[in-house]
Amino acid sequence: MAPWKLPVVVIAIAVPIVAGFYLGGPGVGVAVGALAAVSLIVVAARQRPRGPIGETPSRGSRRRLLVVVSRAVEDPESVRAIAAEATGEGGGAEAEVLVLAPARIGFLDRWASDVEGARRAAQRALVITVASLARVGIAAEARVGDEDPVQAIEDQLGSFPATEVILVTAGPEEDPAGEAAAAELESRLRAGFRRLTISGRSAR
Repeated sequence: MAPWKLPVVVIAIAVPIVAGFYLGGPGVGVAVGALAAVSLIVVAARQRPRGPIGETPSRGSRRRLLVVVSRAVEDPESVRAIAAEATGEGGGAEAEVLVLAPARIGFLDRWASDVEGARRAAQRALVITVASLARVGIAAEARVGDEDPVQAIEDQLGSFPATEVILVTAGPEEDPAGEAAAAELESRLRAGFRRLTISGRSAR
């Protein structure tokens, strides 16, 4: 941690607690303190090592394509781009395909431990994406993953050692989490990486 961050963290914890005691008395102060402690634990738990993700594909290893979708993929251009990667139109062998959808959990749902809505949305995206690929002759498995796309990919690579990863997101304004994930994967992922950006009915 950078030296300047520690005082900022201490202030961020102490000021709300003091204000709670001053404005609302001991009960409010204790409640604010507990909330600050829980928030700190959650943030600390979500921190992860920043080393490389996955293993470098060895020469001659079987091609495995991991397609990570933040939304359903059904527009023809995106489907064709994924199919081209899967079938090895650039000269490679046909790949085994797995579609992974992170379960995007909202702030209030997280505090309420209500993850079913996020899982249903992820499953719907998977059903539409897998069906769209099937229409162009690509058979794919489907799984729901962690809400953080990078963590979802890192978890999945343990059981599905992908040689290539395609991340499908919306543009930066619609999907800032996807933008951040793409930047991190560019620098940390050892497998081949490509990003498809869906905006309306187009992808690039």
